[in-house]
Amino acid sequence: MTIKTTMMAGLALAAGIATQSVAQESWTMTTTWPTSLELIEMDKHFVELANKLTGDDLTIEFFEGGALVPAGEVFGAVESGTIQAGADWPGYWAGRNSAFSPLATTASLFNAVDYVNWIEQWGGAELYNEIYGKFGMVYLPYGVTNNESGFRTNEKIVTLEDLKGKRLRLSGLEQGRLLEKLGGNQVSMAGGEIYQSLERGVIDGAEFSTPNVDFSGGFQQVTKYWATPGWHQSASIFGVMINKASWDALSPETQENLKIAAQANLIWSLSFTEKRATEAYQQFIDAGIEISRYDDETLAKVQEMANVVIEETACENPDSAKVYLSQLEYLADYAKWRDASAPFNLGRTPNGPDIEKIRACAE
Repeated sequence: MTIKTTMMAGLALAAGIATQSVAQESWTMTTTWPTSLELIEMDKHFVELANKLTGDDLTIEFFEGGALVPAGEVFGAVESGTIQAGADWPGYWAGRNSAFSPLATTASLFNAVDYVNWIEQWGGAELYNEIYGKFGMVYLPYGVTNNESGFRTNEKIVTLEDLKGKRLRLSGLEQGRLLEKLGGNQVSMAGGEIYQSLERGVIDGAEFSTPNVDFSGGFQQVTKYWATPGWHQSASIFGVMINKASWDALSPETQENLKIAAQANLIWSLSFTEKRATEAYQQFIDAGIEISRYDDETLAKVQEMANVVIEETACENPDSAKVYLSQLEYLADYAKWRDASAPFNLGRTPNGPDIEKIRACAE
């Protein structure tokens, strides 16, 4: 064998090893949800789609919440590169940057379709990556649910007066501040702790998620009443945090396939959770839960108070103000067609916060 032939063979072998290395790319991914809570189905469905679309280029091994790290440590594990990907609800990280809060949910503002519209066509996706990018991550929103169930209690809640003095499990920065303005007390705890806290009377009531997720948590076994609608979270977004170095190591084609998987999962999650929520609504009735609904006057009052809280919170952090400004600009833009096409349209145009106040705080 000549020197030239040997060199060519070596180069070919090196190229083969490099190709094999890319083909064998493997990620570890976990989530904030245990298997007992149905929210994990959105994560599982994304992983299934991603593994199909990326073929031999990437394999994602998925672990339920708590299997690798506690739920509250998933963010840090992805940030540090201990794991390559972690499924989440952005609002859990509001303590790191309050802009994560509107990236996760809004109080009496966005519905599920608003989030999808905003993410896909009105610049929302870029803002997720801007905020998560501050922590060395790429973010793919891939799950959406409509408004959350509302409070589940053993004392009936019909009016805002009934919230006064209540210790209520509630997640979210603005949500907690709003509850305090209404006279209640926010108690923070992981989803897996709610059942026992209700059972033991540690808290007076709780919200967690959509009816199907709440039913999977067994809340019908430890409460008697359900107050709707869930004005505190008018919709929620879920997705996957990806370590930036791990993302950059992928080929552009594999990155694109992951984006496609996330978009497909986003639409699937909306129809899946709405179907399951409808089924669970009847299950709660069958379990003997008494359901009440706030009247329109009460919801209008909540909207006014939510607007004040949003304006105050947004103006504490330019990042938060930037996200809210983008959301409010979307609402104002979409209102032209949405209102003209009412009632054959996609939800309501809320009488939301003062956009100019928030614009001033974003500059």
